[in-house]
Amino acid sequence: MMRWRILGLLFLARIGLGLQFQTVASVGDDLVVAFGFSYADIGFLIGLFMAPGLFLAIPAGYWGRYVSDRLMVVLGLCALALGGAASSLAMESWAIGVGRVLAGAGFLFTTLYFTKMVADWFEGREIATAMSILVMSWPFGIAMGQIGHASLAQTYSWQVPFQAASIYCVIAALGVYLFYRPPHDLPDATDGAPVALTGQEWRLMLCAAAAWGVFNAAYVTYLAFAPKVLEAHGQSAIVAARIISIASWIMIFSGAACGQFVDRFGGRNIVLVVCMGGASAALLLLGRPGAGVGASILFGLIGMAPAGVIMAMAGQAMRPQVRAFGMGVFFTVYYAIMWITPPFAGAILDATGNPQGPLFLAMTLFVAVVPLGIAFQLFKGAPMMGQERKV
Repeated sequence: MMRWRILGLLFLARIGLGLQFQTVASVGDDLVVAFGFSYADIGFLIGLFMAPGLFLAIPAGYWGRYVSDRLMVVLGLCALALGGAASSLAMESWAIGVGRVLAGAGFLFTTLYFTKMVADWFEGREIATAMSILVMSWPFGIAMGQIGHASLAQTYSWQVPFQAASIYCVIAALGVYLFYRPPHDLPDATDGAPVALTGQEWRLMLCAAAAWGVFNAAYVTYLAFAPKVLEAHGQSAIVAARIISIASWIMIFSGAACGQFVDRFGGRNIVLVVCMGGASAALLLLGRPGAGVGASILFGLIGMAPAGVIMAMAGQAMRPQVRAFGMGVFFTVYYAIMWITPPFAGAILDATGNPQGPLFLAMTLFVAVVPLGIAFQLFKGAPMMGQERKV
C-alpha cells in the first residue's frame, strides 16, 4: 500500500541522519590527536549537533504552515550534507563546530518533518509500528557509521567519513524530492491560520518530548562511551566499535516488533518498565570483562526496543492541524536534553578517568523514561481542560 511505500522511502532517506551524526563519535580519537581536544570537547561536538534545535524547532514548526513538508526535508538533508562537508574541510577546531551546527540545523528540519510525515500517513493506523520502523533508520545509520566510519578513517583519513555521509544525504534529498507525496485526506495546515494547542496537548507533548529526549540522550551516551569500556578491557578501537554496533543492528528488528506488539496488545507502560530495566542491566553487564557481546545483544534486543513506541506518543498528543507547530515544541525539549547530556558525560569521564562513569548517567536517564510514560497515560485519560491556547 502507498503508506508503506512512503515509509520505506522515508526510512532510507533518514539513514543519512544517523550516518552524519555518528561521524564525530567514530573519529573522536583522531580529532583528539589532530586538534588537541579533550573528551569533554568531543562530547561538546556531539551535543553541538543538537544545539540548533533549541532555537529553530518552534520556528520550523511555524514555517510548516507556509512550506511543504517535502521541501523542508529536502532543505534539511542538503544542510546535513553541507555541514558534513564543512567539517571535513576544517583546518581549525572551530570550523568543525561550524560544520556541526550547520548539519544540526539540517537534522532538526528533517527529524521534525519526517516524524510529521509518518504521523500524517499513519494516524489511527499502526502508528506505533510505523514510528518504530522510522526511528530505527537512526540506529541503522549509526550502525553503518560505527562500522564504516572507523574503517574509512583508518584507511584514508578522518575527513572521509564526513564526506561519505554528506554524499548519502544528497542522494536522500533527491529521492525525497522526486518520490514523496502527502496523503490526500490531510487537513490543510499551510494557510497561515493561527496555531492553537489545548492545555491537554501541551501536557501530553511535554511528557512525550521529555521521554524521547532522555531516552535518546542515554542512547547517545552509550554510543559515545561504551566503546571506551571495552577498550579498557583490552579490545582494539575497531573491535570495540563493532561489538557496540551489534545493539544498533538488533534494535532495527526489535524496535519494529515492539511497536507491532503495542499496536496489537497495548501495555505501553509495562513494555517501558521491562525495556528500561533491560537497558540498565545491559549497561551494568558491559562493565564485566568478556561480557561485551552479550551486553550489546541485550541492549539492542530489549533496552532499545521501545524507541518507536515512545516516539508514537508525539503523534498521539495532538491534532493533525497543529502537528507541525506541536512537533516544534516537542523537538525544542528534545534538543535541550540532547545538547547538555554529551558534554556532561564527557566531563564525567575526564574527571573520573573511568569509562563506566558516563554509563551510570545513561542508566539514570533510561529509568526516567518510565514515570514520563506513566504521566503521559494519565494526562491522555484526563478530560479536556480549558480553551485552546493560541501561540
